[in-house]
Amino acid sequence: MDTLMYLMQGFSVALEPTNLTIALIGCLIGTMVGMLPGLGPINGVAILLPLAFAMNLSAESAIILLATVYMGCEYGGRISSILLGIPGDAAAIMTTLDGHPLAKQGQAGKALCISAISSFVGSLIAIGGIILFSPLLAKWALSFGPTEYFALIVFALATLGSMMAKKPIRSFLAALIGLFLTTIGVDGNTGVYRFTFDNPHLFDGISFVILVIGLFSISEIFLILENTHTSQKFITKTGKLLISFKEFLYAFWTMLRSSVIGFFVGVLPGAGATIASAITYMSEKKIAGEKGKFGKGDLKGVAAPEAANNASACGSFIPMLTLGLPGSGTTAVMIGALTLYNINPGPTMFVEQADLVWGLIAALLIANILLVILNIPLIGVFVKILSIPLWVLAPIIAVVSAIGIYSINSTTWDLFMIFFIGIIGFVLRKLEFPMAPLILGFVLGEHLEVNLRRALSISSGDFSILWSGQIAPVFLALAFCVVFIPPVLKRVVKKFRKN
Repeated sequence: MDTLMYLMQGFSVALEPTNLTIALIGCLIGTMVGMLPGLGPINGVAILLPLAFAMNLSAESAIILLATVYMGCEYGGRISSILLGIPGDAAAIMTTLDGHPLAKQGQAGKALCISAISSFVGSLIAIGGIILFSPLLAKWALSFGPTEYFALIVFALATLGSMMAKKPIRSFLAALIGLFLTTIGVDGNTGVYRFTFDNPHLFDGISFVILVIGLFSISEIFLILENTHTSQKFITKTGKLLISFKEFLYAFWTMLRSSVIGFFVGVLPGAGATIASAITYMSEKKIAGEKGKFGKGDLKGVAAPEAANNASACGSFIPMLTLGLPGSGTTAVMIGALTLYNINPGPTMFVEQADLVWGLIAALLIANILLVILNIPLIGVFVKILSIPLWVLAPIIAVVSAIGIYSINSTTWDLFMIFFIGIIGFVLRKLEFPMAPLILGFVLGEHLEVNLRRALSISSGDFSILWSGQIAPVFLALAFCVVFIPPVLKRVVKKFRKN
């Protein structure tokens, strides 16, 4: 009954005219950003973060805006995947495998329709999971001390290398770069300046907003400018926009299975929608066997990754709200947004910030309904928006990013910083370093250091406290397994195949 009461309280927040309007705007912007190749949810949220803060939005309104943009991006990523064969973001890669072949066969409308319905089902199931499991996990998390949080953060960082990239070493290195960046500025315990090079602008460290805008938005501009010479091919014949009831039943169980798997993958810190969509696509391909047409234009091949990536995106809010840990790169940006409002994500939010937490959950449900209503009728409009030339898109992103950054502190130093960080981000992306682990490392770095120091203060410098208790050893053991078991298994499999 308490959960239902809090949920109704959340709807009273989300249904306020201002917040409802913000949710609608966030859904539209998110869908448009998501369908533009290469941008994705992190960029969409990163671009709007400084604007939301500069507009003096309340914490509830700001987080609703960013969350609905996130949801919209997950919906929108499928559009360019199906029509252009170019994933809107990494999570939509698997959608391309069957979505684009369907479009080539003149069934783009069906592919877009089944993807929208699958996204709705995946998000709906995941939001139900948030409502059921978040309060329980929050109560359990209240028993965490600095030792448990340190072990949990180590586990979250360990998952980055094994789960977030095809090249684990580069993923780990990116996370380490993020950890290093958190050390810039004044040491909170000793007052010593670290890595500031006597520059007063660095005494407070690198701003989270500047880092996100530089790494994602500015580096994206360089990538866009680099690829302006490539030709864009569009599919404008979408065919029938709606699927038949028989086709819906054909993909129904795929949607349900993929939604459940995607939700639980999303709950894991650092896993993300990309992994969820890949797991479910391969699982459904194995279930279909030779009868399926995966890779040639199978509706299940579109339904599985779309249900999974939306369920995973919603599931990633659970570790953010209950443990204060980002479940994905995008929720890492949202944690940064909360800190701008002096709100520390974690289990106490359910008591201290009940309006914000339950308003966010209610807004996710409302956004999911708005998105499925908006997406199907606007398919024809989306096709036209996709024809925006890349040379027009780049300056739009640059102007929005510059205005947002300058409006926070009104200093040109911030503009130089995002340009400098953007160059570094561009180089790292060309070297195939994933950016999400870097952001996660930056977000988690401060918490890692603070909890490590607290734990050592309690034990008077005795490191054995880090693996004492009942919870910490479990997380440390899981971290060890996540890092070392996959490469060992890989070698064993290789030797077995050779023999």
